[in-house]
Amino acid sequence: MSDVLSQSEIDNLLAALSSGEVDAEEMKKEGEKQSVKDYDFARPSKFSKEHLRTLEIIFEHYGRLLSTNLPVFLRKNIQVEVMNSEAVTYMEFSNALSNPVLLGIIDFAPLKGNIIMEMATKIGYTIVDRMLGGEGEPLEKIRDFSEIEMIIIERVMNTCVELLREPWLNVLDVMPRLERIETNSQFAQIISPSEMIAIVTINIKIGDVEGLINVCLPYLTLEPVMDKLNTKFWYSSQQDVAEESFSDDIERLISKAAVPVTAVLGNSSINVSDFAALQIGDIIRLDRKVDDELEIYVGDIKKFTALPGASGKNYAVRVTTILREEQEDG
Repeated sequence: MSDVLSQSEIDNLLAALSSGEVDAEEMKKEGEKQSVKDYDFARPSKFSKEHLRTLEIIFEHYGRLLSTNLPVFLRKNIQVEVMNSEAVTYMEFSNALSNPVLLGIIDFAPLKGNIIMEMATKIGYTIVDRMLGGEGEPLEKIRDFSEIEMIIIERVMNTCVELLREPWLNVLDVMPRLERIETNSQFAQIISPSEMIAIVTINIKIGDVEGLINVCLPYLTLEPVMDKLNTKFWYSSQQDVAEESFSDDIERLISKAAVPVTAVLGNSSINVSDFAALQIGDIIRLDRKVDDELEIYVGDIKKFTALPGASGKNYAVRVTTILREEQEDG
């Protein structure tokens, strides 16, 4: 049936509008009621734009952690940038994978199921080359990874997985754990091919080598926390954290740090021939008297003076003065 009206139909419609037989407003309302929105049952929209934007914020934080922690292993400047996020079916994700591929299967406890971290193979070759002392150049010809290379990559990927915990704290205290690394996409079927997933694409640059890391997050895994994946909840939970808590955390961590404390009994200078001839029972004369206070060093800094003594069967010192900066300079 044609959607184009004939001239006679147009004349009849105009006559009906002029006589009042047809109300234009009613026709407009009926048209609005009949409007429908297409829905793809094969790809249900389980991830909203708000969900995807929040995931990008989480992984932007994750990217900053990668850029500060991975240089410890690779001894190269590393730049990380979140490119985009999208919702697709797992089949679309798996069909786009090539072989060999680096797929980290990650247990995302306490959430059920797994997530996947796909790392570009040239990034894997670069990591291996850097860890073995090379310049970090990828291979010209793609080949399978050897067992030794997989062990090296697993070590670095374990670090990448551990860094996932901090960015997710505002949503849930997760305990991510790398279960295994697959190099064949057929062995990484963690969910049904028709299930929806969110993919966050991260661009990582190691020196001059660039590649992508794709993080696959199934809806079935994130379903219990979907209501928290919105920017309103995200920013409100961040504001709830008082600045004092950061100071308390830093103070608590510093208080557990071990520092060397050294008590200097005295100093002496002898020539090499006397030193070589030293025997048990010989006496070395120091430049300090028996009743003089000792200098106490914390690391390489002189911080106290003290008197020598004993505590039970152990040697000990009793602090007599706390040295301030002006006293040390004097």
